[in-house]
Amino acid sequence: MGRKRLLGAVAILAMAGSLASVAQDQGYWRAASSAAAAITGDIAISNSKVTIDFAAFSIAQIRALKPAELGAAFAADVNAPGNGFLYRLNVPAGRRFLHHNTLCGAEDTQWMATYVAGRTIQVAFFSGENMPVLTLDALENTMDRCGTFTYVR
Repeated sequence: MGRKRLLGAVAILAMAGSLASVAQDQGYWRAASSAAAAITGDIAISNSKVTIDFAAFSIAQIRALKPAELGAAFAADVNAPGNGFLYRLNVPAGRRFLHHNTLCGAEDTQWMATYVAGRTIQVAFFSGENMPVLTLDALENTMDRCGTFTYVR
């Protein structure tokens, strides 16, 4: 009986830990970078939408990002704790946010990547139909990266 309880407790802890890491980028985030303060303001992320400047947009989580992708996209230490996800979304090019700014200029915003470390999240937005390639070489040569914004809890 003791062994079954121990296995059950381990299983519950493992599930709780995995759920916490999945939902780590969800919630309300305050603009911390000058770009975030000037363009998006505070944001909120849920499992089905992102809210930017009081406008909600549907999102779909595509996959978790690998440490090397986080390092390339966010200049993060690949050995540092943190995680992130790639999302699909559609923010029309004509949608204006703070100070009449857009996310991707004349292009629709199609992708969102997140990186959470502690109480800070970085969010990168991308245009283009194709999934962004998150390597140093690809990001240096792409015109699809719209901007990276920093937020805190």
